[in-house]
Amino acid sequence: MKRRKFITLLGGAAIWPLAARAQRSPLPLIGFVSSAAADTSYVAAFQQGLADSGYIEGRNLTVEYRWADGKFERLPALLADVIQRRVAVIAVGGVTSGLAAKAATTTIPIVFIAADDPVKFGLVASLSRPGGNATGLNILTSELTTKRLELIRELVPTASVVAVLVNPRSPESEPQSREIERAAGLVGQQIRILNASSDREIEAAFSSLVTPRDGALLVTNDALFDSRRDQIVALAASRVIPTIYDRRAYAAAGGLISYGTHYLDGHRRLGIYAAKILNGAKPADLPVEQSTKFELVINRTTAKSLCLNLPPNLLALADEVIE
Repeated sequence: MKRRKFITLLGGAAIWPLAARAQRSPLPLIGFVSSAAADTSYVAAFQQGLADSGYIEGRNLTVEYRWADGKFERLPALLADVIQRRVAVIAVGGVTSGLAAKAATTTIPIVFIAADDPVKFGLVASLSRPGGNATGLNILTSELTTKRLELIRELVPTASVVAVLVNPRSPESEPQSREIERAAGLVGQQIRILNASSDREIEAAFSSLVTPRDGALLVTNDALFDSRRDQIVALAASRVIPTIYDRRAYAAAGGLISYGTHYLDGHRRLGIYAAKILNGAKPADLPVEQSTKFELVINRTTAKSLCLNLPPNLLALADEVIE
């Protein structure tokens, strides 16, 4: 055999195993852990953010999804499960999930969606310089409480009391309650806090509503409530109480009105941030983003069933009116 041909064959033999090993190497793995119930719309938005950055699940990326279904005590086990699978990034929804992820690992990068100030909860050192192994988005849910009270008062001006549904087991409940009380003082609205941490307690909270004393209801941001979305919307309808929520999904399910961050866009941005980490960015160097996209959604059919007249100016402000 000629020397040149032999070298060529030898070189090919050396390269082939390397190429074969590269083809067999595992795809990058993301662990997606949410304290809420499984939601295909959130998954699709997250996948869209990854796709916008060049990562297609099943083609050049794998994602392991875990859902706590509103049961915060399940989060440590769910996180331990994805960590043992050697994930490259952990994506989490909610402050509670973010805190659980921070407690589970100090080395694996974490990207989060926080409904309240992540600095206040210790998720990051600052918004501009997160430090540590976590960064993400602040969707400003709590900061919009005052606006929600104003909207429900405009829709139900005769409501002397607005009841507020809160989950006391959530780490976010105390600051949310303080913000609600502060907002109520600013707009001169009397409120009544209803605590609920289970399906049975949600039922009991609605049973305690007395109209017209409780003229309206505000449902706070909480993974348990989001997981029980259909139940809460049905109870509001059966009690004939006008209710405002923090996200469009409630209004789409038959709720009266919602005002808050565009949650699907938030999950799309979460996918983009996860992709940045996969591309080599460090969480400590990625500033926490603040939401800039909000939406007001009104369900006209539900308003009619409650015999409510929708103010023209409120309809004009709405980003979407569901017929």
